[in-house]
This record gives sequence, structure tokens and C-alpha cells, in this order.
Amino acid sequence: MAEQAAAGIRELLRSPGYGRLLLVSALVGVPVSLAAFGFVSLEHELQHWVWESAPEALGYGRAPWWWPLPALALAGLLLAPIVTRMPGRGGHIPVHGLGGPPTLPVEVPSVVLAALVSLPLGAVLGPEAPLMAVGSGLALLTVSRARRAANPRVGPMLGAAGSTAAISTIFGSPLVAAVMMIEAAGLGGPQLTLLILPCLLSAGVGALVFTGFGHWTGLSIGALALPVVPKAELPDAGDFLWGVPLAVLVAVVMVAAQTLGHRFAAFTAQRTAVWTVICAVLVGLCLTGYAVATGRSPEEAALSGQATLGQLAADPQSWSVGALLALVVFKGLGWGVALGSLRGGPIFPAVLLGAALGVAVGGLPGMGVEAGLAAGLAASSAAVTRLPVTSTVLAAALLGDQATDSMPLVIVCAVVAFLTASFVHRVADAPEARQASSRPAD
Repeated sequence: MAEQAAAGIRELLRSPGYGRLLLVSALVGVPVSLAAFGFVSLEHELQHWVWESAPEALGYGRAPWWWPLPALALAGLLLAPIVTRMPGRGGHIPVHGLGGPPTLPVEVPSVVLAALVSLPLGAVLGPEAPLMAVGSGLALLTVSRARRAANPRVGPMLGAAGSTAAISTIFGSPLVAAVMMIEAAGLGGPQLTLLILPCLLSAGVGALVFTGFGHWTGLSIGALALPVVPKAELPDAGDFLWGVPLAVLVAVVMVAAQTLGHRFAAFTAQRTAVWTVICAVLVGLCLTGYAVATGRSPEEAALSGQATLGQLAADPQSWSVGALLALVVFKGLGWGVALGSLRGGPIFPAVLLGAALGVAVGGLPGMGVEAGLAAGLAASSAAVTRLPVTSTVLAAALLGDQATDSMPLVIVCAVVAFLTASFVHRVADAPEARQASSRPAD
């Protein structure tokens, strides 16, 4: 059987059709990365104007505590007609994850508009899901509908390659994006080989073009990165004694926010336009609550969390434990609401929440801030994506040259968080499953 499978994969790899697919995947990385660059740059410029330029023009040194209320109300009002009237409904609801069928080209405009009217105005979500949808839709433009129908494999594989090229631009490494797509697909053996080659080619070309274009223009490329991280040491027994329960806590927080997101997704499905606006205002109230409770800028709790994560890693001592816990509570609530109602990606805010919890417990006896940060990064990503290998690679990419010493703790915390999240999800879903099975058949 193994020899037959190996022979089959060799034959397919040598076939002209698969060679053309690899060529198209490499070429697709160029326009997809340029589109992603334009999207991310525009999103960052709008974000800068809303949260920095506009408050300064009104005479404020920073966004005042009440700023999220009108910003998120406007986001809800602009988003409501997009998710109710346009093809694609602005993309899938974030709490449902990053998977799903490829985004069709006709659905791309609604995805882009939904992201641009919600993310810069403070939606507590990341750009990864919209970028994946844009990459998928643009990739499918290269193949006619008739050809996709004639060969059912072409559409999903090319869509995956386009998605990988798009998100490789914001995870700081094309390897993170490729591993994510492979692990999320749940493939193995010959199927894994067939998928990995187009994804790696497209991701590598896309990341190269995206990064080069960013240096050439001088515009922000918005990658999830930590320019400065605390110096790490080899983890000791104390780091593991605190790191394992920290991973459990982070997973519970992630699942609680996702559960809240599922509740709000059910509400918005009934009265989409009205509930979209209400939910956006609720997110604004959460951000305002953080600013009032801490006296800090509401911008720290708003948006995807990229900038705040960099500030936290560079200067963790400037945050009190109370401020970090307030960030987890208020941003976590806002993230939970946004997961079920607005449009964007679920990963970036989760990584910030995990890092905040990690730094908050970093002062415990026997544990350092650097170990808490590493554990929080890995645990939060594993809990929210349910992809422990991807989460380990992402944490390593974020930690940079400090990753080698932190890797044992990162791996253990990613696995513990994954198992905890799986168990908590199963326990939480059990009553609904029993209730569904007890209903009489129609």
C-alpha cells in the first residue's frame, strides 16, 4: 500500500497539470501580496488617523476615555448593510475560526469593506481572516469556473495557496502561514505533499514581495512582530510549575471568550443589522470601561493588539498587575462580543491577552517575566486556533533569538493549552449535544 501511494504521488508530481498548478501558485503570490500590502497599509493609515491624528486635531494628547463609543457605533452602522446586503456578507463570523471553503471572487469586495470599516475604528479583531479571504478570492480569479468544476481539487488547493500568500505577510514568517494551513487541513501522507508545495511557494513569493514593497515605500507592513523581547534563560522547575497552570488559565479564558462569541453569533443571526450595531456599541463600552478603570488610553484595549503587544514586550515593567488584569477582562469581553458579531480574525487579540496574563504572573516567586511572556504567547494561540504545532512555530517567530532557550516551556504550554481547551469545549458542548439528541425527529 505504501509503495502504491508513493508511486501515485510521484506520478502526480511529474504530471503537467500539477506543474502548472505550482507555477500558478508561485505567480499568484505576487498579486496577492501586493493586494495584501495595499489592504494592510490602508488599514493602518485609517487606524492611525482614527486613534491618533483625529484626537490630536481636537486638542487631545491621546484618545480620550469616551473615544471608543462613537468610533464603534460608527463601525456598527457602516458594517450592518455590508453583512446584510452584499455577496459574502463581509466574510465569515470570526468565532467560527479561520477555515471554511475558499472565498469566491464576487465575495471579496464585501470582505474588504467590512474589514476597513470595522478594524480601524476599534473592533477587537485582527486582519488575518480578511487577508486569507482576499488571497483566496484573488487566487481563484486565475482559474475559470468551468475548470474548477472539471477538477474539484484545483479550487481548494489554489484557494489555500492564495490564503497562505496573504497571511504570510502579517505573521512575520511564511513558514508560520504554511504550517497553519497544513495543520488546519488535517491532511497526511500524499495529500500533505500535494498541499504543502503550492502553499510554500505562494507564501515564500508573497512574503518576499510584501516585505520588499514595505521597505521600498516606507509604509508600515503591520506584521505581528516583537521588535524587543525580554532576555530569556533556560526554563527551570519554577517556570514549569507556574507555566503549566498559566497555560490552563489562558485556555479557560480563551474558551470563555469564544463561548461568549457563539452566544452573540446566535443573536446576530436572528436580527443581523440591529444586533450588529448593538454589539459594536457593546465593544465600545468594554474599551471605555478599560480606560476608566485604569486611566490609560483606550487604544491599548482596542484594535487587534499588535501595537500594544510590542509595547508590552518591550517594557513590561511599565504595566501594573492591575492594568494587565483589567486589559484581560475588558479586552477579553470586547473580543468575545466581536467574535460573534463583527468581522476580522480571532488570533491577534488572543495572543495579546495570553501575553498580558503571562506578564502579570511573571512576578510570582520562581518565575520571570520572560518565561511568562513565552508561555502566554504559545498557550493563547494554541487554545484559540486548536493548532499546537502552528502555535509553537508562531511563538518561536515572535520570540526571535530568544526562542531557543524558551522552546521547552513554549512546547509544553502549547500542548497543555490545546488539551485544556479541547476538554473545556467538550464539557461545555455536552449539554447542548444531549439536548439535541433528545429532540424528536421531524
